[in-house]
Amino acid sequence: MGVSDIVFFIVAAAAPLTAVAGGQAVAYLVTGNQGLPAVFLFYGIVLALFATGYATMSHYVTGAGAFYAYVARGLGRAAGLGTAFIALVAYNAMQIGIYGLYGVALTGYLNLKLGTSIDWWVVVLLTIGIIGVLGVLQIDLNAKVLGVVLAAEVFVVVLFDLAILTDPGPQGLTWSQFLPTTALEGGTLGAALVFGIASFVGFESAALYSEEARDPRRTVARATYIAVALVAIFYAVSSWLLAVAAGPATITSPERLAAEGYTTAGAPDPTTVLFIAGAERLGAWFADVGGLFFATSLFAALLSFHNAVARYIFALGRERVLPAFLSRVNPRTEAPYAASLTQTALALAIVAVFAVLGLDPVLTLFTWLTNTGALGVVALLSLLSFSVVAFFLSDGRGESRAKRLIAPLLAGAVLIVVLVLVVLNFNVLLTGDPAAPLDPLAVVLPAVVLGAGFVGLLTALFLRSRSPAVYAGIGEGGPAYRAEERTPGVESPPVPEEQR
Repeated sequence: MGVSDIVFFIVAAAAPLTAVAGGQAVAYLVTGNQGLPAVFLFYGIVLALFATGYATMSHYVTGAGAFYAYVARGLGRAAGLGTAFIALVAYNAMQIGIYGLYGVALTGYLNLKLGTSIDWWVVVLLTIGIIGVLGVLQIDLNAKVLGVVLAAEVFVVVLFDLAILTDPGPQGLTWSQFLPTTALEGGTLGAALVFGIASFVGFESAALYSEEARDPRRTVARATYIAVALVAIFYAVSSWLLAVAAGPATITSPERLAAEGYTTAGAPDPTTVLFIAGAERLGAWFADVGGLFFATSLFAALLSFHNAVARYIFALGRERVLPAFLSRVNPRTEAPYAASLTQTALALAIVAVFAVLGLDPVLTLFTWLTNTGALGVVALLSLLSFSVVAFFLSDGRGESRAKRLIAPLLAGAVLIVVLVLVVLNFNVLLTGDPAAPLDPLAVVLPAVVLGAGFVGLLTALFLRSRSPAVYAGIGEGGPAYRAEERTPGVESPPVPEEQR
């Protein structure tokens, strides 16, 4: 894969149309904070600092384990395995949770247009099968699929943005949303930061594809920088125009939203703003096309996260931390088919449980799991930032102090603050109401993520005493791949036949 292919995977995981029409609209209403565009610009700066250290370390560490390998090389094998377990929980939670919203979005669209009454889980099961097939095919085919879907959803948002620029909402083109002082008003910055980081989840996944990339030491860095810049600017502008469409004072007020007709079943619904305001300016076709591409946006995110999970499972199988058969790859496509099928089976099982129990796919499957995944990703970003510092501590390898020390330290410090805010505001993420009583899941779900890291640490200590050879290979790539032995311009050793 080249830079553009990896950028497709990164941005597709961020699901731009879903983030703008869904997550950002909800963030305005739940937090009441009109300064979301300023929050996205802030994150653009923080994640650019993160990407600086991340990209610098990518020159020396490559492998399908990504964060797992990075942390193992920087903070030690035990910390690396703890990171791997957090990543498995986080990315599986994100991928499987998205099926809940996807099922509701697609069946809602199909039932409205075709007059059918399809249950949400029917299309989800079919989609799990489709993604399972794509997951075992050549990775560049997946990139092409994502490229088409991503172009469609970005096209919808850009059309909406242009329409609002030429025909603003009732309060006109207001610029105060970009001011830090606006984000600080009302004491809701913490909640806004929590919602904001969720929109960026997926940008960090470039290193997962380093073994399948052309010239990984340059490709990973470039793809990450491009993705951060594109996502931050795109979200800042689009979130601003989303508020402009309804009026900043309207999108943050349930009463005003209802009065302006932005409702679903009579209840205020900020997720209708993009589609209703767009249709008013561009025609009814915009709502139809937008509704379809909203579903395909979620499909793109599902495919991207599926590939991410498969590569973590593959890396752990190759290093014998998980059963060795999980490291098997397709001899023709080189895709990690055993890991991919394992993730498919896990998604199928969990979705089936929610369907059989009759649980609401959005309020439970989507809300519980995606917020859990977002928490895990913030923890991963924090760990990686400090692992960069540790990696270069004894040997700067000729890299500047700004790249190997200052940038990752600043990013790590901010991300730790964000992690604490996410934990403290987790109840808001689950309930959508800052005043809601504490939901027990607001304690249980963060404990699952952080507990996974603790289990990883204990597993590493067990391996150190019982299987020193496996312990010594943590983060090193297994017998077929040694990251530290790779040098620029030298291809990695082929995967042995027995692993195929």
